[in-house]
Amino acid sequence: MASSEQNGPEASGKAKVTLYWLEKSRAQRILWLLEELKIDYELKTYKRVNMLAPAEFKKIHPLGKAPLVTVQAEGAAEPIVLAESGPIAEYLIDHFGSSLAPKRWQEGKENQVQDETEEYLRYRYFMHYTEGTIMPYLVTALLLKIIRTKSPFFIRPIANAIAGNIESMFLNPNLENNFGFLESQVKSAPNGGGYLCGSKLTGADILMSFPLGAAKGRSGFTKDKYPALWAYVHRLEEMDGYKKSVQKIVEFEGSYDPSL
Repeated sequence: MASSEQNGPEASGKAKVTLYWLEKSRAQRILWLLEELKIDYELKTYKRVNMLAPAEFKKIHPLGKAPLVTVQAEGAAEPIVLAESGPIAEYLIDHFGSSLAPKRWQEGKENQVQDETEEYLRYRYFMHYTEGTIMPYLVTALLLKIIRTKSPFFIRPIANAIAGNIESMFLNPNLENNFGFLESQVKSAPNGGGYLCGSKLTGADILMSFPLGAAKGRSGFTKDKYPALWAYVHRLEEMDGYKKSVQKIVEFEGSYDPSL
């Protein structure tokens, strides 16, 4: 069953924005984005059934994956349904908060090929890197953890051996490569850095907060090995918008643990 909460008297002034939240999902980032953009929105929350989305959630989108956002403009007969964190974030930023996207063009070079700013190119890359590159490795880590802990006792030594080989030959080298890459990106961010794309928070940082929060302290991601990346994640987690989104999750689920 779903529960509903209205954040603000009228959603986005001329558009009604609704976030459909499924417990134990990656929707925290979109919740943070809405808080950061100061968008009035309605929050509808759903409980899982046998670890899956309930049937009513699938009526919104057939895959039943979270997060989902609907946006209904004033006068529109039906809302549009947005799925997948990247496209959701891009749409909301395009329409409700361009401050979370860097300036696109170098001065005087608008609409010319290869004249985008470094900040913008980083932004577009990391908006898709989050789910396209690093999250699949972290999901693999989660599956291997389940194999190790949930396998029947009598085959657990074999399961552990298989999981160990996958980790040593495939997973750990790729995670180490990605953490090293991100460490260098944080250190080399333009305009004094602080965030992945420069000196200001962007939608890319908000999307990256979940996989890095989930990996922190495990999967080879430690403060000693990747100090700049660790400090970057801590900086994100100390932001007011992040804390507000976590508090809403705690109110719904009773706790918040981004780890996989």
